[in-house]
Amino acid sequence: MTEYKLELKDVTKVFESGRDKKTTAISNINMKIGDHRFVSIIGPSGCGKSTLFNIISGLMQTGTGEIRVNGKSVNGMAGTVGYMLQKDLLLPWRNIVDNVILGMELKGVSKKEAKEAAIPLLEKYGLGGFEQSYPPQLSGGMRQRAALLRTILYDRDIILLDEPFGALDAQTRSVMQEWLLDLWGDFQKTILFITHDIDEAIYLSDEVYIMSARPGEIKEHMSLVGNNQIGRIRTLYPY
Repeated sequence: MTEYKLELKDVTKVFESGRDKKTTAISNINMKIGDHRFVSIIGPSGCGKSTLFNIISGLMQTGTGEIRVNGKSVNGMAGTVGYMLQKDLLLPWRNIVDNVILGMELKGVSKKEAKEAAIPLLEKYGLGGFEQSYPPQLSGGMRQRAALLRTILYDRDIILLDEPFGALDAQTRSVMQEWLLDLWGDFQKTILFITHDIDEAIYLSDEVYIMSARPGEIKEHMSLVGNNQIGRIRTLYPY
């Protein structure tokens, strides 16, 4: 059994636009992430955090380097991880329960079986009574709950969350952070979490990776378990 759930080895991505014009988005990214870890990635806008997630998820081809999940190379393979963007991307013509089961349906689970699995979770995680509601009828926080449950029910060991609370007000964001930690504890997933908020990263995470400005490189990697690294993080990430 491999020691790491997810490994990135020397991952670099260069975009070409026009004749002889190249932009290096990320350069020589190396990460080793264990099972059931909550890992935040912080860095200035434009440093390549979302590009990195697109590569890990298989939505974008790796330029050079390797992505390994459970020791197996998955370069360019979609569907190996769960991935949620900042926008909830709920389908407005489907009610909440039908949105939550969408990933299960795409995997071939029958609608009846998918609903039987989803409805108890909607009740447990704060969406009970809203199963038949439609996305425009829900608050931002409620829609994010539905989107996160949809991602969890896609049933992948690794979940990528790209600033899922960035558009929420401070009070709702605080509630959602607690809610996410409960969900993480219950489902035992490995979570990679992009945020610009240092306090959010420190509160949620076991580990933090700090990226440099473009081309994005790993500037620092630190464990937060049993360590007070707040001052050092603020020094390394003064944005």
